[in-house]
Parts: sequence; C-alpha cells; structure tokens
Amino acid sequence: MAAHLSYGRVNLNVLREAVRRELREFLDKCAGSKAIVWDEYLTGPFGLIAQYSLLKEHEVEKMFTLKGNRLPAADVKNIIFFVRPRLELMDIIAENVLSEDRRGPVRDFHILFVPRRSLLCEQRLKDLGVLGSFIHREEYSLDLIPFDGDLLSMESEGAFKECYLEGDQTSLYHAAKGLMTLQALYGTIPQIFGKGECARQVANMMIRMKREFTGSQNSIFPVFDNLLLLDRNVDLLTPLATQLTYEGLIDEIYGIQNSYVKLPPEKFAPKKQGDGGKDLPTEAKKLQLNSAEELYAEIRDKNFNAVGSVLSKKAKIISAAFEERHNAKTVGEIKQFVSQLPHMQAARGSLANHTSIAELIKDVTTSEDFFDKLTVEQEFMSGIDTDKVNNYIEDCIAQKHPLIKVLRLVCLQSVCNSGLKQKVLDYYKREILQTYGYEHILTLNNLEKAGLLKSQTGGRNNYPTIRKTLRLWMDDVNEQNPTDISYVYSGYAPLSVRLAQLLSRPGWRSIEEVLRILPGPHFEERQPLPTGLQKKRQPGENRVTLIFFLGGVTFAEIAALRFLSQLEDGGTEYVIATTKLINGTSWIEALMEKPF
Repeated sequence: MAAHLSYGRVNLNVLREAVRRELREFLDKCAGSKAIVWDEYLTGPFGLIAQYSLLKEHEVEKMFTLKGNRLPAADVKNIIFFVRPRLELMDIIAENVLSEDRRGPVRDFHILFVPRRSLLCEQRLKDLGVLGSFIHREEYSLDLIPFDGDLLSMESEGAFKECYLEGDQTSLYHAAKGLMTLQALYGTIPQIFGKGECARQVANMMIRMKREFTGSQNSIFPVFDNLLLLDRNVDLLTPLATQLTYEGLIDEIYGIQNSYVKLPPEKFAPKKQGDGGKDLPTEAKKLQLNSAEELYAEIRDKNFNAVGSVLSKKAKIISAAFEERHNAKTVGEIKQFVSQLPHMQAARGSLANHTSIAELIKDVTTSEDFFDKLTVEQEFMSGIDTDKVNNYIEDCIAQKHPLIKVLRLVCLQSVCNSGLKQKVLDYYKREILQTYGYEHILTLNNLEKAGLLKSQTGGRNNYPTIRKTLRLWMDDVNEQNPTDISYVYSGYAPLSVRLAQLLSRPGWRSIEEVLRILPGPHFEERQPLPTGLQKKRQPGENRVTLIFFLGGVTFAEIAALRFLSQLEDGGTEYVIATTKLINGTSWIEALMEKPF
C-alpha cells in the first residue's frame, strides 16, 4: 500500500490497487519467464503504480528500453512490449522482432498498448510482417494515475495540442473513460459542472457511456458530490506566470517528472573535513517529492518566502530532540530514545535535503533578472502597460535570452490585453524571427491558433472586467499566513481556481457576465442516483469536489485548491485530476514545432 494515497477524504489506493490487479492478470497470461521492453515515456508513470518487486513476483527477469536494432540477449520465454499506440514505435518493434526471429530459440511475443489498442498500429505491424508473431495483443487502460492523496494525472503530454490545435479528441475520450473508472470504484457523481468546449465534450461522452452501461446499476455510495470539468483555454493566463510556491518553483527551475526531481549534486555531497572539495559527485541527485515525506507535505504549498522560517523552526526542534539523549538516564528512557531514532534520522535527512533545495532556489529568486521578470509579469497581471511594446521583453530578445522565456512573456502580455495591437504583435514576431530563426514561424502560428498570441479583435480589452469581477489581483498579500489563494503568485489569484471557489459559494449565477466573456459554454448536468444512495450530509461535513483540468494544471493551482480545502469555513474539499501536470515552460514546449 502507498500510505500517502489514503490520507485524504478519498482513498486513492483503491484506484491504484485496481490498476495493479489488471497488470498482474495480464502478466499471468504470459506463462513463464519474461522480459519487458519499455516505451521509455511509460516507465515514469508505471513507477507510480508498480515497483520492480511486483513485476519480479510475476517472473519478470529483465527490462529493456525500446530501441532500434536487436534486443539485448535474454534467456526468457516471453518478450512483452509495453508501448503507447504510436506508429513510429511500431517500426522499432518490428525491427526488434525480426532480429529476434533470426537469432535462434523461438520466443513468445506479446504487446500491451497503453492506454488503448490502435487499429492503425496493428495495421502497421501487419504491413511490416510481424503482427502474427504476437500471441497477446491487448490494451491496458492506465487513464488516471494517482500521484498523491488528492491528485490524479493522465500524463498525456500532447493533450493540449491535440485538443486545441489539431481537433483530436482522443485524450478527451481517455479522460471520460478515466472518469467512468472512478465512478465504478467511488460511486456515481451526482452533479457535473463544466466550462469550455472540451468540458462539454467530456460530459457528453460520460453521459453516453453511462447510457450504454444501463444494465449494471452502480450500487456504491457516492464519495464525490460534484465534478467540475474545466478547459485549460478558459484560463490561459495562469500557467504563463512564474509559480511562487515551493513546489511550483522546484518545477519551474528543475522540472518535476512523475513526482521525481533531478538536482545538481554538489549541494548534496556529504561535507568531509580536509577534503578540499575534491571528488564531487557528478550524477544528478534524484529525489522523490510527495506527501509521504512529512516535511515536504508541510512546505510544498507555501509561498517560497514563507519556507525559510519553517525550515529553521524544524532545525531547532530536531536538534533539541537529539539533545534529549543526554537526559536519558534509565534503561527505559534510553530504549525509548533508541526507538525514536530512525524517525529522527529520517527527519534530519529530509531537513538537510530541503534546506539544500531551498538554497538552490534562493540563488535563482534573488537574482536581478528573476526580479525584473517577475516585476514585468506582475505589471501585466495587474493591468499596467499591457498595450505597448515592453522594454524588458525587447532587451531579452536583444540579448538572446532563452526563446521559451520570451514566448511566455509575450503570450502573458497578449492574454492580459485580450490580444495585442496588430502593430505591437507584428513587431514582436519580427524581432523573434530575426533573432531566433525563421523556423520558429510554425511555433508562432501554433501559439496563435491556441489563442495565446493573437491580435486584439474588436479593439476591446476584456481582461480588466474579468480581473475586477473575479478579484484576480490582490494588492495586500500575506505570504506567511495567507488569507486568499492569490498568495501562490504573490498577488495574482489563479482564474481557474477562482472559478472553482465561486462555484462552491455563492454559485456561478453571481458571475454570469464574466462566464459569457470566457471561451466555451458553461453547463450543469445531474446524474440521478438510485434511492438509498442519496447522501445526507452531516452538519459541518464538507462537500467533496473532483476538479478535472482538461489541458493541464500547474502546482501553484494545486496549492491554491489545497488552501481552499483546508479553510475552516470553506465547505468544500478538492480532489484534482488533469490530463498532464504542466508549467509554463513544458506547456509552451509542447506547442513548439521542432525545426526539421
């Protein structure tokens, strides 16, 4: 069991166990010793649901990464390919299978598509002459992966681009399937709210799927009260801004992949006397970040400016606890101290790690450039000078700062001004193409299609109306003891989370005008429950809302939703699901066209 998945109102271990059971059943179909050949992208998500020990129990002896040419030698009966349904991967698999056939003893090949089988892929394998070699061709519907006690992700890296640029609804279908799986495990969700075109599609798919399964009545008492489906393009602003929570900054600077982060090793080297700094480790330090670690659970969602005081307080408590050993006189007291030692040593190790990470982040956040960039972002978000060419952005282009940094700022300005004046837009585009290369014209085109970078139509800027009505900018933010969600960006309250907050109380009727300005329809659907399953809420009991971000969510938004869940009089606790955990950089990267 993964203990950190069951601390919240919804025990996500139930989902993890269901997914693990399905994996075990598939492995048992392939009798005998096995080697797994992994599509590299899947190893991270799979690591969250099944460690190597589980695979070993089911006779998995070797694991390889999917690469061209021959497979490494392995004395096993079965070779199983775990892959996403991508045509380019089929070509590599065919190469592997054909070279194995020439090699000698007959092997049994199997293929497991994650999350769905694909006719196109099977046709490609057939054209390459290897389809008949596979004994089992199956799909493994790993739609939603539990990351933490209140967080699920599909980790579908192309979802935003597919939905908003290519009109491909595959990831929406997987989202709907994932939600059906959740309802099968946790009961029917009585109310569905949504905002946006994709949200409407997912709700329609869910209702259709439910109609198709009318034979089986779901008799599980509902755990969730509401589902809120939100399109990412309803709030394009939030991911572009720099996140200022501890977890958000780790992700902005180093990138968190499947709850792991890789950090520069020199900060983590044990300091020995008289070493003179030689033999510094060269391999990146890899740390897992989730709420199973007590200290991380406490500081992850705080504004970075509030983290230092927590760390120093913890350091005092831990050193005081270690000092206790001098007061232990009797055998009983010594025994008690020794029994607490492993926990104390783990706490000390955790503190050392997070102190090092905080120092690494502080080096970045105290730099002049970070401050300048943040100042410009905050000016845009509070509505200052959004309609003219910005000097700082000009300087960044002239000094050839990383292109993604420039694109994030230009897109932020565009979104905060409901599009740029044509003259300003043309100027930025020309400067970017002349400095970074004309191949980026495709990327600029994608950003335009996605609505991130566009010219102002109708000459009207709606952002000030949205900002004032939804109170998106707060001047007096208390970063140490926050009273409002705007602490996660030191002043800006994420639009997406504000919508969730207002839905919970007083309801969306109070903001009809703004909802009409924001893209896509807003709607409400009820799913009738059989008598006997209707929930009678106890006085003081919070509602549980599942909020699904279609197109990605940032750690700062997650922190803001956790803040709302913990409010004394909030009335709602949130469980968060998404197609992908993103930050501004990974989001823009996914929209960039790779130059040929």
